[in-house]
Amino acid sequence: MQRTLISETTRKIGEKIRLAGRVYSRRDHGKLVFIDLQDRSGLIQVVVIPDNKKTHQIAKDLRNEYIVEIEGVVKEKPGNTNRDDLSNIEIEASKINVLSEVIGDLPVDISEKDLNVNLETLLGHRTLTLRNNKVKAIFRVYAEIIKFYAEILRKFDFLEIKTPKILSSATEGGANFFKIKYFDQDAFLAQSPQFYKQAGVGIFERVFEIGTVFRAEPHFTSRHINEYTSLDAEMGFINGFEDIMNQLEKVLTFVFDEVGKNCEREINIYDVNVPKIKTIPRMKLTEALNILEKEYKKKSEGVDIDPEGERLIGEWAKKKYDSDFIFLTHYPTKIRPFYTMPSKDPQYTESFDLIFRGIEIATGGQRIHKYDELLESIKRHKMNPKDFKHYLDIFRYGMPPHGGWGMGSERIVQKLLGLSNIKEAVLFPRDVKRLTP
Repeated sequence: MQRTLISETTRKIGEKIRLAGRVYSRRDHGKLVFIDLQDRSGLIQVVVIPDNKKTHQIAKDLRNEYIVEIEGVVKEKPGNTNRDDLSNIEIEASKINVLSEVIGDLPVDISEKDLNVNLETLLGHRTLTLRNNKVKAIFRVYAEIIKFYAEILRKFDFLEIKTPKILSSATEGGANFFKIKYFDQDAFLAQSPQFYKQAGVGIFERVFEIGTVFRAEPHFTSRHINEYTSLDAEMGFINGFEDIMNQLEKVLTFVFDEVGKNCEREINIYDVNVPKIKTIPRMKLTEALNILEKEYKKKSEGVDIDPEGERLIGEWAKKKYDSDFIFLTHYPTKIRPFYTMPSKDPQYTESFDLIFRGIEIATGGQRIHKYDELLESIKRHKMNPKDFKHYLDIFRYGMPPHGGWGMGSERIVQKLLGLSNIKEAVLFPRDVKRLTP
């Protein structure tokens, strides 16, 4: 008998079928045994009556997380008003075949609706806790964000590319890179795909990538991880960095609209609202810092914004504009990478950060596209042009005005679902101390 998915059972009332899945929970009610069986498509109740002694005894010995095959007849529950709803039907089992048993005791009861465990337990038993319905919902939402991000960029004529993650030099410079041995050479894990996506602009005009990046930042915070998935894009023939913000706004509008339509069940599990984007407000970083000082009595050290400042300016944007987002623009040249285009006032740049519900999720802006200007910028940042020969070669042969963004996918998921720690939005997170599981 061919396997039937649980989601297909509503169309097979009265038929004998074969299901295969995981025992989500089991319970005894008198002589009856009830099993909640789960597969990739849903969850259904199975009832085992004592008439079939062999099957009944197997059912009584089942434990949560056993992998089983079950044959039985699809029946409507008494008082059923909607036979298309899985909760209104059940399977009366005639045969149970155990495919895999659980060895030892389960360290966590993942059948709980809300998995109330601490972060260390959640991550330390990750392969098990990921089976919890609420935890799984995170990654169903995540998958849809990735899907619709790629879909909308293709509609805007961006080409998806895949760039190397082992590089001969650190993309962003500084100290937050992982150095590795590449045969007899020193190499670095990519901090971003920046150089290669700029090369992509010179070839295809518009490119995007969904890929892993690495940051050797020894943080112990709820918003940092050392390996994450970046949503990048780069586009040529722009008139200014405003074009980049306009494009990103269109992308996010589409992504959140589609997530709202396609992830209703998962969104309801977390009882959150998916933002409806109309227009994302924009303001210079210096203006934001003035607002923080004036309205929140928060002074900044220099011209930059810290995590608390991001949180407060996010609250301000929500009150002022009813927006979950705000673009902060014109960051100082000294805290932006060397390839960032300077503004008319050269101490600032044609760049931005995008704040979503109080946390920065994207950084972007216009890039320097002229060889001589880029060479001088490298020198001003006290870096050696020889270390960037192959990058500079991109600009020897003509490059259009261009720019783009890099966006942290996990931070989007974290803030959308209201997760307390970004590690909850990573399937198997890597941080300063965690290399397993």
